[in-house]
Amino acid sequence: MRGRTPFRQRQEEPYKVNEKIRAREVRVVGDFVEGGNAVLPTSQALKIAQENDLDLVEISPNASPPVCKVIDYAKFKYEQKKKQKEIKANASKTVLKEIRFGPNTDDHDFNFKLKHAINFLKEGAKVKAYVHFVGRSIVFKERGEMLLLKFAQELEEYAQVEQLPKLEGKRMFLFLAPKASKK
Repeated sequence: MRGRTPFRQRQEEPYKVNEKIRAREVRVVGDFVEGGNAVLPTSQALKIAQENDLDLVEISPNASPPVCKVIDYAKFKYEQKKKQKEIKANASKTVLKEIRFGPNTDDHDFNFKLKHAINFLKEGAKVKAYVHFVGRSIVFKERGEMLLLKFAQELEEYAQVEQLPKLEGKRMFLFLAPKASKK
């Protein structure tokens, strides 16, 4: 089996087309029926589709009777794929930026990281700020929590807190999401 590519199964068609439609009668919608909608025997609906050199496609199989449309199936599939691609392209991708502190971070470093966080939030990215406790510094848990709460307070006008400081292992996390911009 080594070195062989796995067998690729054919993808199942999402819609039933022409002879694959098993219902006795179907509701046909579209331009090829009087009134734009009629309940017909499946054989008659198939005949209409064949006369127009098109396909009978089952759009809504769960309806009673199933809803079908007389269209060019290849063109229909292409349009569906195009819509899916468009939806995917318009979906916003959330970016998560991390900012790391030590329990003894001084003011200058804090302000430097604060400026970076403000820029990240303005760009629309979420911010994950955390204090990393190394070795015995874990005894300063309160110091780390105070630091993260101060960080959240400084970013109040740019972000909202998604999760308050929480200790997991040797790290204490704080999650911030950008506030919706007012337009």
